[in-house]
Amino acid sequence: MAERDGSGSTRIESARKAVGTVVDSLPDGYPAGLRLYGSTRRKGCTDTELAEPVRPLDRAAMKRAVAQVRPKGDTPIGYALRKAAGDLPQTVDRTVGRRTILLVSDGEDDCGEPEPCEVAEDLARRGVDLRIDAIGFRVGGEARAQLECIAREGNGAYYDAPDADALARQLQRAGRLSADGYRFKGKRIEGGDEAGRAARLAGTSGQYLDTIGPGEKRWYEVAMDGASTASFAATAAPEPGSRIDRLDGLRTRLTAPGSSGGCTSSTERFGQDEGAVPLVSGVSRIPGGMDAGGTCDEGAGRYLLSVERVESEGGPEGARWPLELTYRVEKPLGKGVTPAQSQPEFGEGGRDAKLPQGRPRSVHDGTGFNDAAAIGTGVWRDRVLPSQTLWYRAPVGWGQQLRYDVEFSNEPTAPEHGPESAFSRTDTYTPARQPVTNGLGELATRATYDGEPGRVSGGAVPVAWTNRWESSPNVVPVHTRGGLLHRGHARRRCRPYRGESGRAHHPARRRQGRGQGRPGTRGARAEARLRKRGRGRRGRADGQRGAGRGRMEQPHRRVGRGGCGRTAGGGTRPPGRTGTARGRAGVRRRARGEIRAGCRRRGGCGDGGECG
Repeated sequence: MAERDGSGSTRIESARKAVGTVVDSLPDGYPAGLRLYGSTRRKGCTDTELAEPVRPLDRAAMKRAVAQVRPKGDTPIGYALRKAAGDLPQTVDRTVGRRTILLVSDGEDDCGEPEPCEVAEDLARRGVDLRIDAIGFRVGGEARAQLECIAREGNGAYYDAPDADALARQLQRAGRLSADGYRFKGKRIEGGDEAGRAARLAGTSGQYLDTIGPGEKRWYEVAMDGASTASFAATAAPEPGSRIDRLDGLRTRLTAPGSSGGCTSSTERFGQDEGAVPLVSGVSRIPGGMDAGGTCDEGAGRYLLSVERVESEGGPEGARWPLELTYRVEKPLGKGVTPAQSQPEFGEGGRDAKLPQGRPRSVHDGTGFNDAAAIGTGVWRDRVLPSQTLWYRAPVGWGQQLRYDVEFSNEPTAPEHGPESAFSRTDTYTPARQPVTNGLGELATRATYDGEPGRVSGGAVPVAWTNRWESSPNVVPVHTRGGLLHRGHARRRCRPYRGESGRAHHPARRRQGRGQGRPGTRGARAEARLRKRGRGRRGRADGQRGAGRGRMEQPHRRVGRGGCGRTAGGGTRPPGRTGTARGRAGVRRRARGEIRAGCRRRGGCGDGGECG
């Protein structure tokens, strides 16, 4: 660190400035500490000290500690990693949390024992919540290979910093990824390791936290009545960018009372091997009705729910994953209520839908389902980091339809490094966290991005109570109004780049349409109110269509543009869904792009007519 860095300063001087920049960018009160190595004596493979203990962020104290650093001796990376792990607060066994070690080095370990890569692997296996990121400052050859191995085995990401400016960017990126990690919420529970030892969930809607290891299956049980729709979803949040195989995934299964086999199941896989992102899998018990068959409609009783971590043969072994489980109960319609007709087609909300234009508005994404950023009709701008998943929530009412695009702009790269292709994707979820697939092939939710302008699209069919009795997997979940969540991500392996940081926009539009009542209406009249400049009239008792007309703003679609190593997230979601945008670990820049979203009304809106 005493050598010159090519910019007229020493490496340690550039490191001090970079640390000051990242300290200023961390949230107030964020727990952080600082451990140094090779700074107290000229020789010694145990030369490491805790300069600032892990505590609520004290920016001034952190900067003072860095200002006093004087590089002197050896580079005992392996020993320092072990000590750093001991500095972090411990979490209770099998609970969910996030702890990060960020290693910055300008060379390789010169002590040999303990071997740094083995230490990283050992530490990562011990806990579900530990991530080790590494930044190489002007390194190459064996030093870079060692740091890459530390990050890979530590379920983290490696970032290359060829100069002082890159070091500051990479420190900021790693710091934000740590601070903006998925924020969990729920009651702690430990699923059984077999059906006979299933953990009991409450019979009412609830949210729970658990963990799951490689190849494990966790069991839960819940008492269901014979008339309500019940939805169960599992969200796995492995460390962003950690090693996975394209066939690794998460499987949920529902088993009816008295049955030994599942009556319905769903498997979600990563579909790429560039690095882990959150996975969501869900199943539902849907009673039949209106001469239509249901799903797992086996009456009242004790149902078993299982979550299995599916792994490909010979794939990488990883640490335990945090799990967030939700169970949602939806009561049936009241006696004498006739639901509106299902709407199983995209119609005008398909691939050629006209989405909003205009000046983008800034929005700051959420970290997951629990704090997804609320967006409405329009164009929205956000920033997405490699390995990051961004989440947005869009309200969608009865008869309304979510539609959005995520647009990626061109990304400048360093002349000596050409771009490589990346995997980009956007997803949509219902209020019950049930994934909405694109079974009709109407929208391109996945694409390859090579640095040139590109796009992925998302959305859902119009919301209707009777969609639950359709057969298509992209129609059945869209049966409840609420906040639809959508996410989008672009993952790319790319090399150092140069250029300005980018943006993501989210545009929206207004449309006219006729109002639909509620999911169904009684003999009394119901008044629908449109949210934006809407004038609703009373609806018909059969619930098929309201007589009101109105002009309203509707949900949005989003367009994100991302460059090398960026991710742009955008998307529109069906009722109650959440979405995200993610980026590839090890990339060098943020995403630039726009999110354009629109919410169409087919048949109108109900229960207030809010859309967007």
